[in-house]
Amino acid sequence: MSVVTEPQTSKKAKDLYDMGEAPPLGHVPDKMHAWLIRSERFGEPMQAFQQEVVAVPPIKDDEVLVYVMAAGVNYNNVWAGLGIPIDVIKTRNKVGEPESFHIGGSDASGIVYAVGKDVTNVKVGDEVVVHCATWDRNCPMVKAGEDPMYSPTFRIWGYETNYGSFAQFTKVQGHQCAPKPKHMTWEEAAAYMLVGATAYRMLHGWKEHTVRPGDVVLIWGGAGGLGSMAIQIVKAAGGIPIAVVAGKDKFEFCKQLGAVGCIDRRDFDHWGMLPHWKDSAGYKQWLDGARSFGKAIWDVLGDKRSPRIVFEHPGETTIPTSIFVCDTGGMVVICAGTTGYNATVDLRYLWMRQKRLEGSHFANDEQCYGLNNLALAGKLDPCLSRTFPWAELPNAHQLMHENRHPSGNMSILVGATEMGLGATSAEPIPMAHPVVPGPDLDRPRAAFPISQPLPGVAEQDSDVDIPPFEDDGSTVGQLMHPGVISCTRLTTLGTVANIMAENDVHAIVVIEDNQAVGVVSQTDMVLARQGRTLEHARAMTAGAVMSRGCVTTDINDRVSDAVTTMTRLSIHRMVVTESKDGKAVPVGVLSMTDIVKRMVAG
Repeated sequence: MSVVTEPQTSKKAKDLYDMGEAPPLGHVPDKMHAWLIRSERFGEPMQAFQQEVVAVPPIKDDEVLVYVMAAGVNYNNVWAGLGIPIDVIKTRNKVGEPESFHIGGSDASGIVYAVGKDVTNVKVGDEVVVHCATWDRNCPMVKAGEDPMYSPTFRIWGYETNYGSFAQFTKVQGHQCAPKPKHMTWEEAAAYMLVGATAYRMLHGWKEHTVRPGDVVLIWGGAGGLGSMAIQIVKAAGGIPIAVVAGKDKFEFCKQLGAVGCIDRRDFDHWGMLPHWKDSAGYKQWLDGARSFGKAIWDVLGDKRSPRIVFEHPGETTIPTSIFVCDTGGMVVICAGTTGYNATVDLRYLWMRQKRLEGSHFANDEQCYGLNNLALAGKLDPCLSRTFPWAELPNAHQLMHENRHPSGNMSILVGATEMGLGATSAEPIPMAHPVVPGPDLDRPRAAFPISQPLPGVAEQDSDVDIPPFEDDGSTVGQLMHPGVISCTRLTTLGTVANIMAENDVHAIVVIEDNQAVGVVSQTDMVLARQGRTLEHARAMTAGAVMSRGCVTTDINDRVSDAVTTMTRLSIHRMVVTESKDGKAVPVGVLSMTDIVKRMVAG
């Protein structure tokens, strides 16, 4: 191996530099600061990530050493810290890589400090952004010119490979480097590549179904990292993007990015797996919901046109509807399954209407560079929602793990000492930078979750008239369980299980700042155990699995009103509050079991 560097400046070189203290250009110190994950501390981000000093990695002939200025935050390194669905350290050890640690980070902006002798596209001193696709250049498929995304050697840098961007230096393959947009700050440039290139391949990577001028494209999660990139990519190609979001507060954000209109998925309740086709009543109920959703698309357009491309990633709860509303000869393209993986499909719509269901995973060089060209031209807003200092890297991932992170994309300052640095020229094309909306704490759910009565037992439509519960004058305070058995967001599930057993209860309330913010039920505990070892499940926190939000009732409310509310919402319990010093403080729990016991007792 030979490495190309530039002569050092007069600044004195050291073996280790403090965070924010840049070495002389071209000087590679022996050691570096990094956030490390080790198998013995697998768990939630606050536990898994710890700062350590390690050796700066050597580079191969086709590799580049980059001094990291800022890093992006993605969910893959929440997985890495948990040790699931795979143990990334053990996986690499099995193929001969010796490190007993993992340095994550799959998005970066930085400065080239050293290049291998075979690297020709960048030189020392270049400012770059890094994409996360790696492969063995000697793979026969790659050498034959086939798409390297199909190579058995393909790996995601910073997740399936070590030495990602959560360190002062990272090593990458030369082809991963692209020019940094000069009008962007370091933190902005570190935020867009992973989600942006993923979206670019979905929309430009499939023959006969690349987005064209005039194409209607339905984009799920329009206010999220993927969706915000997809809206802009479709707009740049002359397409007509329609965003699906959770809440009308996100409409303006998506419209400023280029969406012609938005649909609030919370206006519909048919989500989930398809009923069996022999279940005539159930299938009709789903079909009515899907048709209503399709009409909402027409209403946005002012024309009865269906989307030629549906940009998918929720998966289990939305795939049936996506395939239904997709135009004849169109494509549903999917890159994830954030609500689950066991999606159901009515095959009749695939074969009779010749629709395509296409899987997609990240992007190759051509697609990454295509996305970056949009950024260089000022046609792509990175949709940066929040930037964290170096010391708060675990916090950023913990927020993501608990689904409390803001919409859009997040960055971490690494070599950059403060926000706002790195922009060296004016933006090439003026564009509005929309304000990123708040977090999306609502997830699409199955139409009939197991925690709710089946259709026919209780009405699913919250607007339906429900006969009132007979009012005998009882108040909530007379029937409730006094006191609240509670925990905090950070209480481990092992502790939660013990609390439930000791108190013989089926659910406990999560309290934060003396307010009820969620409920952990036995069902939540069982679901958390799926796909995890007992040790991993017990180490998870209540905040990671709880049902967010609590339906509350005042201690002086009538029981009849509380029952009506629970029936309308198909829930089994409410948190009872009492006004103290102007705040509604939790003081008890009222459950349907309490109501039934009262009825039996006469």
